[in-house]
Amino acid sequence: MSYSLFPPPAVSPVELNATLRQRGYAVLDAAGVSAASGCAPEALHALLPFWDDLPPDAFLKDGGRYRRRRHSCFLVDGERVTQSPHRAHWQPLEYNALHGGMQRLFEPMQPALVQQAVWPCLLRWLGAVCSGLKGIQPWYVEAHPFRIDTTDGIGRPTPEGAHRDGVDLVAVFLLARQDVKGGETRVFEADGPNGQRFTLSEPWSLLLLDDARVIHETTPIQPLAAAGHRDTLVVTLRAGGFQGDGQKRI
Repeated sequence: MSYSLFPPPAVSPVELNATLRQRGYAVLDAAGVSAASGCAPEALHALLPFWDDLPPDAFLKDGGRYRRRRHSCFLVDGERVTQSPHRAHWQPLEYNALHGGMQRLFEPMQPALVQQAVWPCLLRWLGAVCSGLKGIQPWYVEAHPFRIDTTDGIGRPTPEGAHRDGVDLVAVFLLARQDVKGGETRVFEADGPNGQRFTLSEPWSLLLLDDARVIHETTPIQPLAAAGHRDTLVVTLRAGGFQGDGQKRI
């Protein structure tokens, strides 16, 4: 059975900031990510094996077994990147009707990953992009390595549906698509009727979202073979503090 992959609307690194300001989202291909961030392609690809060591998500309210993940927090202040003490991930119900209001304590990212020189390089660049969009300030960063698989016959990258995250910038890196169909990215205006759909398929391609302006989701995946998976790295940046620190955004 055939299915269509709509190519993502990738822009060049020099168009990135203007596109984010104009549309509220922007896509870079892998070459664009490397050129814009200064992170060498081989260094980025060296991170991929860490996605084979993600524990199951024990907090899925739908009872699914299709999601594996870790979670760690960082502070990016200009060129300085520091890892924050391990903490639970928390979102208000306004942003996550399915899992909001829960203190979800996931296993932290592997020290060997965080100690790779490319990791702070990537976070510094995302901090600079966010400062270019929102103004220069420290950024409270949450990093989520995900693997969505087809253990249950279907995997849901965004079981909460179309949503915002309650942050300033969301970065969704596609790291791998293996033997799956579906997984279509959909981005909509938060206060309007317009939207776009496309499929990220290139390792280390990137979707950046101005969270105040757009809503996003990814459709479920199904296997093309006996088993398949979709790996992503989601990084969120927020001003003023981590969610759950007494600050609320609507």
